[in-house]
Parts: sequence; structure tokens; C-alpha cells
Amino acid sequence: MKRECVVKLCTDIKEWLINVRRDLHKTPELSTQEYITKIKIVKYLNEIGIDYIEFEKHYGVMAYILNKNAKKTIAIRADIDGLPINELNDTEYKSVNKGKMHACGHDAHTAILLGACKVLYGIRDMLNVNVKFLFQPAEEDMGGARFLIKDKCLESPKVDYIFGLHVQPHIDTSFIETKYNTLNASADTIKITIKGKQSHGAYPDEGVDAIVAASQVVVGLQSIISRNISPCNLAVLTIGKIKGGYAQNIICENVELNGTLRALNKQTRNFMIKRIEEIVGKISQAFGCTGELEIESGGYPPVINDKNAVDIVIESVKTLFGKDKLIMRQNPSLGGEDFSFYTENCKGAFFHLGCKNELKNIVHPLHTSKFDIDEECLPIGVMMHVMNVLYFQ
Repeated sequence: MKRECVVKLCTDIKEWLINVRRDLHKTPELSTQEYITKIKIVKYLNEIGIDYIEFEKHYGVMAYILNKNAKKTIAIRADIDGLPINELNDTEYKSVNKGKMHACGHDAHTAILLGACKVLYGIRDMLNVNVKFLFQPAEEDMGGARFLIKDKCLESPKVDYIFGLHVQPHIDTSFIETKYNTLNASADTIKITIKGKQSHGAYPDEGVDAIVAASQVVVGLQSIISRNISPCNLAVLTIGKIKGGYAQNIICENVELNGTLRALNKQTRNFMIKRIEEIVGKISQAFGCTGELEIESGGYPPVINDKNAVDIVIESVKTLFGKDKLIMRQNPSLGGEDFSFYTENCKGAFFHLGCKNELKNIVHPLHTSKFDIDEECLPIGVMMHVMNVLYFQ
């Protein structure tokens, strides 16, 4: 199919895309709670007429187009959950769920994937590939990609390539960004528990102060990035929460530290975990306490883009918009992204869709109460999904 036909098919549904996105934006739901969101997705799929499967154990949905003579199967994924943020935008489509907001653009991702369903289903007789459309819950919290993979979304027929996108407010609308190899870091949630001995605050010698030990542990952990990791190797270790103590005149016996660990490869991740364990254990011991590290379940591996899949994305950008609209990212993002679970199981590429428009004051970062998108990016996202699939014709 010629470029002009793809552009027209996707541009013709622009108003529909905007309405779908706004409908989804009004009713954000948190991870593993996407009940209304799923109902809306199914409603739109029924309107399109495409076949789909509703998964029983979670709120995921998979639409699909199957062809008897298909030699390859292509998957496209969108995440559907929102965030626990109170929206401060004054728009007609503002969230009606207080304290919940689509502050990461998952409403846009879902609308774009529905648009890809609509366009590709309309030209299904021209396709000679299978296409799976994955509407995935719980990206923000539980790593919902694992739910769909466990339910065999990548099998029967086996997926050869998977593509996904994320809107990005640091990129102007009409630009597409991607990267070879590592695009996103691994992301782990860590919990450190330090135990001492309680006593009266007036008699500190009779207790073992876990707060003092925890304070030194936090300082000691800073040396991992600054002294143990090469300056050429990006990594992050952040302690974002400290909880401990009962009153101002009681020596604290238990402190809990919570944080996040980000690394670009398994070797760095494993090394950092080892160093954290050493620092926590030895510093705690030096202050008469015990210290333990727990890596909580739900960590995301790094997103590793397949070279051939990135080449397809690049070709789609050049064909649709010209090479000037392509941005090749130089450094990986330290943000986590559970698309990584898919790329551990099949070839795939993740790319970024510009949604910034300074003239419309659409400039606010992801995960903030005033985040919004330039809706002109919606048909552009659909064009990319459609063209990536058509590459295999």
C-alpha cells in the first residue's frame, strides 16, 4: 500500500481518535483496577467488528486479525492504566475520578492502538500477516505484560515481532524517537530493614539506635554510584522513603528504607545489589544493628530493542514523514518500562511519539498533574503502527 493511502486512512479518523482518547481520559483507573477502561475498549472493538479475546484473570484484551496464508505474526501493544494523581488541567475531558489521572499518556496509547485496529481491519483482505493488538493493564505497578505473556498472548500463532510506543512531552509533535539496543533501564523496588533495640531517649546507652544506623546506610549507599560504577555507565539508586520511630523521646528499634534501583544491564544490576547488601549489612553491624535487603517482586528488566525491528521503525518514519522527523536517541532512559518482558520473548522495538506543543502550552512532564498531549500526535501514532505492520507485506 502506498504512503498516501496510509496517511489518508489514518488522517480520516482523526476526529474519532480524539473522541476516543478524551473518553478514556475522563475515566482513568489504577493498575489492576481497569474495569471501566476494559468495557470501553471492548465497546470500540465491537464497533470496529474485529475479533478479540478478554482475559479472565485480569483486565487485558487482545484483538486479532488472522490470515490463513500468513508467514509472520506481528503484535502491537498499548498500556491502559492510569496514575494516582489529581488532575489540575481545566479541560472538557478532565478526569472525573478524583485522585486518578492519565498522567502518563496511556489513554493516548490505547486510542492509537484502537485506531490501528480500525485501519488494519478495514484493509484486512490486503494483509498477508497475522496481527495481534494487545491492550495491557498494570504497566505502572505490577508489570502487567507478564499477565498477558502468561496467558500466551505471544503464542498460537507465535509472535515474530512486537512494536510499542510511548508519547513523550520532551519531543515536539510530528517527531519520532527511537534507539538501537538498550532503550530503557531495568527497574527494581528495594526495601531495607534495619533493626536495633528500643530504650528511653534519656538513656540511649541502653538501646541500639536504628535511626543512626539507617542515616549512615543512606550516606554509604551514595558511594555506589559515585565510586563503584563507571562514569560511562548510567545507573540510579534512590532512597525515596524512610519510616521509623515512635516518639521524640524513644530510641528507635526499627527503620524501613524504600527506594528504586535502575541499571542498563544485568551485570550492573547484579553488582549494585551485591554492594547494597554489603553496605547495609556491614554499616548496620558497625552500629550494633542488623540490616537486610529485599528486592521486591515486580522489577522490570531493561528494554532491549532488536536491530531489525528498529530498522523497520526508522524506515516507517522516513517513508511517512521524511528523515528529518527521526530522532536517534543517544543515551538510554533510566525510566522503567514493562515492554521489556515482551522483548525478552520475541524481537521487538519500542519508540517515542512526540506530543509537545509550546504554542498550546502542552509542555508539562509525564507523571505530573498538568500533563496533556497535543492530539495532533494521535493519527501520527496510528500511521506508525500501520506502516510497521505493512513492512511485512
